[in-house]
Amino acid sequence: MASDTPAKLDLWKQLKHLYQPSAKECVLVQVPEMQFVMVDGQIEPGLMPGDSPGFAAAIGALYGASYTLKFMSKKRLENPVDYGVMALEGLWTTPGGGPDYALSDQWEWTLMIMQPDHIIATMFAEAVEQLRKKYSKDGKDARLLDSLRLERFEERLCVQVMHIGPYADEPATLMRMGAFAGQNGYAFAGRHHEIYLGDPRAAKPENLKTVLRHPVVPIT
Repeated sequence: MASDTPAKLDLWKQLKHLYQPSAKECVLVQVPEMQFVMVDGQIEPGLMPGDSPGFAAAIGALYGASYTLKFMSKKRLENPVDYGVMALEGLWTTPGGGPDYALSDQWEWTLMIMQPDHIIATMFAEAVEQLRKKYSKDGKDARLLDSLRLERFEERLCVQVMHIGPYADEPATLMRMGAFAGQNGYAFAGRHHEIYLGDPRAAKPENLKTVLRHPVVPIT
């Protein structure tokens, strides 16, 4: 028999060690495979992320898809599940590989929002179609929705810490992370990862909270 009352899923609580780390010290964490709604892009030449129209449009599409999936999950007839939408995350690199904060017009990104495991491909496809109709009704360009994908992603061993303050101050925190990794016999590998817990439109820059994470491999 179908249930009228959705089950509650608290992903924030379950994954607290990955999404609410300490700001006092860097730690090594094993990040399991999870699934995300993702989209790729690049910051337009001469712009910063906060000024990029493509970046803003991607954020809107990701949140639109994620909230559509949440309400579909909550209202489905069989096994309805309610959960909180997770944070916006970004994987960053440059054409040459690795984060280079001196070359803002070379930043390439993958933006993503984690989704619970009961969200499946057919639900995602339906959510995108619902969002496409909403975009059409609102007169918005829906072509970006064709680039959204539901994909599993695994980082494995990473260095992680909470960065509190402006995004421009992140390089100093990354240096701390790199030093910590080296002291423990590891080196950075792969793409720099940011998880945005603060809203730059509402919070003062000094109060922004961003989880910084970077995959590591043993130094050989």
